[in-house]
Amino acid sequence: MAETAGMIFYLDWELRLMEWLQTHIGTSGVGFWLLSNLSAFGEQLLLVAIMGFLYWGLNKEFGKYVGLNVLMANVWNPMIKNLVMRLRPYFVPGYNVKLLRLIDESADPMDVAAQGYSFPSGHSANAVTVYGSLAAHEKKRRLLWVLAIALPLLVGFSRVFVGAHYPTDVLGGWVLGIIIVALIPWLRRKIKNRWVFYAVLLLTSVPGFFFCTSNDYFSSFGMLLGFILAEPFEERFVKFENTSNIFRCILRTIGGGLIYFGLNTVLKMPFPKEILEACNFVSQLIRMLSYAVTIFTVIGVYPMLFKATDRLWNKLFRKQKAE
Repeated sequence: MAETAGMIFYLDWELRLMEWLQTHIGTSGVGFWLLSNLSAFGEQLLLVAIMGFLYWGLNKEFGKYVGLNVLMANVWNPMIKNLVMRLRPYFVPGYNVKLLRLIDESADPMDVAAQGYSFPSGHSANAVTVYGSLAAHEKKRRLLWVLAIALPLLVGFSRVFVGAHYPTDVLGGWVLGIIIVALIPWLRRKIKNRWVFYAVLLLTSVPGFFFCTSNDYFSSFGMLLGFILAEPFEERFVKFENTSNIFRCILRTIGGGLIYFGLNTVLKMPFPKEILEACNFVSQLIRMLSYAVTIFTVIGVYPMLFKATDRLWNKLFRKQKAE
């Protein structure tokens, strides 16, 4: 049965604006396709690609820097959502706002546990966190600063257009993203001991177990837990080397992405669909552990393959060069 528990509150101009956008731009055609797909710049697939390309390919430390910021945004965002419990705009009666892009396409649009609450916008927070982290880390690269401003604006507009968020949700997501980009690196500089730093992050995240009911919190907490375990494991037992070869970076990213999405699916296969969709403690525990194992695997275990693939690459390259 779909869960619709939550609160409805809004400013009239927000819903009027969303109705106007959907009426004048339309729900089909090139304009709709373009504006709808701008949301992808704040979605999981692209974020995994960006962080994977950095971590597995170009710069391991840079990848961990961006990845941890994103993980904290994804944990804190649903915690705020489950405190505020703002239902999405299409729940409001008396208006004609349609949801044009589902958060979870496999679930009922009225299932709040699957689709999540509205405030703040996770896509907007992710966009600011990812592209803001890139720019903050590489301060002298002006193009990254342009992207850090332009892409969150486009993502935010897209989320309003598709009816998934109020404009104030988007604003809240932007603010959360800015806080994350400034706060997490500052904490890491101030707290020298890695395990104390991790303990602080976990202490700010664990309270969600007592009040969060949406899937996104448990998925994100599992990913954070997997990251915390995988980082020291990789440093001690794997110690893989990055590569400046773009083609090899792409191959590593594709391989890691396939493992990430494939393993997370495989780990849930032994459990009946009824259990996974129950949205109770057992289903959320399964979700959390599957994401923890997945992240630990792609960050800590998957890079073990790089030494073998590097040797194969070098062997083929030397053979081609000799010919």
